[in-house]
Amino acid sequence: MGSMSSLRMPQSFLRRLGVESADVALRHEIVEEQAAALGRMGRRAEAALAALRDHQGEGRAAVLKAAADAVWRLFVQREVMGLRDRSQIVRDYAIPPEVMNRLGAR
Repeated sequence: MGSMSSLRMPQSFLRRLGVESADVALRHEIVEEQAAALGRMGRRAEAALAALRDHQGEGRAAVLKAAADAVWRLFVQREVMGLRDRSQIVRDYAIPPEVMNRLGAR
């Protein structure tokens, strides 16, 4: 006789229990939260990049750091979602080379 861990409930029984629909609902909720987080990160990056464009002179290093941090968070959120190509985002957000250099990206 096999071990108990190899036993599985019949799929028809799981469907009657609503396991499939619960799984779909959970996946949908996860995707919604990922999209919302991506939107938040995008808005923060836009604001930080706008502040960088508008800031010249003293204190620019801190503003550059804030912009690089916001862009890095956006990149991380995108990678979590499986979106690895950064080139379109760099163009769309007009991310300057000084920010990309700070991130160690080229």
